[in-house]
Amino acid sequence: MNILVCIKQVPESNKVEVDPVTGLIKRDGAASKMNPYDLYALETAFRIQEKMGGVVDVISMGPPQAQEVIREAFAMGADHGILVSDRSFGGADVLATSYTLSQGIKSSGNYDLILCGKQTIDGDTAQVGAEIAEWLQIPSVNNVLEIKEVHDDSITISMDLPQEVEVAKISLPCLLSVDQDIFMPRLPSYVKKKATKDREIKVLSLKDMEDTDASHYGLNGSPTQVQRIFPPTSSKEKEMWDGSSAVLADQLFHKIEELKFV
Repeated sequence: MNILVCIKQVPESNKVEVDPVTGLIKRDGAASKMNPYDLYALETAFRIQEKMGGVVDVISMGPPQAQEVIREAFAMGADHGILVSDRSFGGADVLATSYTLSQGIKSSGNYDLILCGKQTIDGDTAQVGAEIAEWLQIPSVNNVLEIKEVHDDSITISMDLPQEVEVAKISLPCLLSVDQDIFMPRLPSYVKKKATKDREIKVLSLKDMEDTDASHYGLNGSPTQVQRIFPPTSSKEKEMWDGSSAVLADQLFHKIEELKFV
């Protein structure tokens, strides 16, 4: 079975800097790590590989430094790594990000199963996985809690819904976004890290995509754009409001109006 896991490099600290001009997080040179939810997706892939055989590949989108998390995945047992990296991909919202990753996946081969973490800790949208599946025109399931059965042509899972846990059987190929604690992630192996230190990472840029129209990627391909990002104020700077619910709602409305023009 050919399995692909989508992984992302995220800031290691909650003390991140924001570019005052672009309104984007400054990622270059910042301490980073693999998105924690992606570790669960990786472990899920390895467990299925142990049962069904095949390969586990990883794909990430980001600047060249994102190769670090691909190397970490190698040390855990991943077979191949793909980095989707190009300046024209920068500043993408969730729609452009999912489109870029889907293009990278199409350029990388055919996969029976694509796995993602439920969400990322820097964006928390939990939308990219499902949108990748839509671009690839394959079924997807979010909030997967358990892998119950795996066959050559289908996979049976349980998923967390607002009012209940539901069991579903999905035909392959498909995409699953897994929840935390589906499996306990294994630690990277020092032996594997040494053995894979020179393993090639395939880098895909705009010219490698099926769609080479730059207007479909990055900021140009993003229908939504962040107007303003700012660090949260410290507890010493917080405003404390008193009054009835109507008074508090009125104060909140005026505060939002003020922030629009800051």
